[in-house]
Amino acid sequence: MEMGLGSSYPAIARSTSRLTSLAVLLAFFLVFSSLTYTEAYDSLDPNGNITIKWDVMQWTPDGYVAVVTVFNFQQYRHIQTPGWTLGWTWAKKEVIWSMVGAQTTEQGDCSRFKGNIPHCCKKDPTVVDLLPGTPYNMQIANCCKGGVISSWIQDPANAASSFQLSVGQAGTTNKTVRVPKNFTLRAPGPGYTCGIAKIVKPSKFVSQDGRRTTQALMTWNVTCTYSQFLSQKTPTCCVSLSSFYNDTIVNCPTCACGCQNNLTQPGSCVEGDSPYLASVINGPGKYSYMPLVQCTSHMCPIRVHWHVKLNYKEYWRVKITITNFNYRMNYTQWNLVVQHPNFDNLTQIFSFNYKSLTPYGVINDTAMLWGIKYYNDLLMAAGPLGNVQSELLFRKDSSTFTFQKGWAFPRRIYFSGDNCVMPPPDAYPWLPNASPRSLGPLFLPVMVFWVTLACLLVYV
Repeated sequence: MEMGLGSSYPAIARSTSRLTSLAVLLAFFLVFSSLTYTEAYDSLDPNGNITIKWDVMQWTPDGYVAVVTVFNFQQYRHIQTPGWTLGWTWAKKEVIWSMVGAQTTEQGDCSRFKGNIPHCCKKDPTVVDLLPGTPYNMQIANCCKGGVISSWIQDPANAASSFQLSVGQAGTTNKTVRVPKNFTLRAPGPGYTCGIAKIVKPSKFVSQDGRRTTQALMTWNVTCTYSQFLSQKTPTCCVSLSSFYNDTIVNCPTCACGCQNNLTQPGSCVEGDSPYLASVINGPGKYSYMPLVQCTSHMCPIRVHWHVKLNYKEYWRVKITITNFNYRMNYTQWNLVVQHPNFDNLTQIFSFNYKSLTPYGVINDTAMLWGIKYYNDLLMAAGPLGNVQSELLFRKDSSTFTFQKGWAFPRRIYFSGDNCVMPPPDAYPWLPNASPRSLGPLFLPVMVFWVTLACLLVYV
């Protein structure tokens, strides 16, 4: 019996080792999968997403006609120029016979067709919106905006984009049609991750007079969520701070959005006073959407400055300045999301629109700010006109208000949906009569101890 137990021990040890290895691999998988999920989760807009709705409206001899609508259900993140790009992979050998309101970027190989040539024969088509000014016979409702879609709060009437396509070789019944796979959304850049297409209850449509309701023959939805890390590896904005009670100006953290590296990357930034500035801006890549930023210590395309301006008996005042350091980008329909505990007592705002966000239920500490249409909703490219400003007037709450310990400065700031880099809290401007960064009181007992010890050693 002892021999049998001894001979089986190595096998038990090997099994235990395998189980341990599997447990470690499983733990790593769970950790990394949870990190990816957390990165895409936005606590200030927990339910925000882009939903792609695909409605089959009628059958054709070899397929169907569908209307595809891209809904932006994000509260403050919009799709800016150069607009959305939508892609997928067909489940079978489908082709696109024609499109209205959008087009594919490539036709693909249609050599097997005689006579009528499809609009696109690619297995994995890529679709873009048509530009404004498209002829009416090529338009449908909510199309032709160059792929630009507003955020849900900022402009709900323009928070959707639609196009129509006629699909062939696809099946002509609900049982033979197969939903596409591997949806991708670039808006712009690879910032969105899309789930699988799910068949849902057919969409219903009410006539203009409200007396008749029709419905789609078949509907499926795809949900896409945003991750700033996927969109770009470096941040796109930073925050600087100042106040009336302290001469210190806290600049954006150094290298917040990258560092100057003209040795290995010539032309990575442009000096604002360079005599060759115009030639650089109008040189190669003039129409590129890659940032060409002014050389700064932070190298961010956007800087948001929060200045505590005035102190009244019952109110206090803040000035916000947004500066564009990108020479190649006019930011259309920009917006700012600011988190500060005194937004529940915001009294007045000048030259910006305002909407309260309540991501945490009844707690009103988050505000969305954006420009007034035709006045300052366009943030111009870097230069004398590349900034917008506003002032906020807050009423003091005696139970919470203070200028001490950086309370008057924001907790978080987003620009057009991207989280901006904040200065470290210990660098905030402090009240003159406060010295939290002084080491004197803490260092004095230690100094006395060492001086006393040294004296004793001398006398000994």
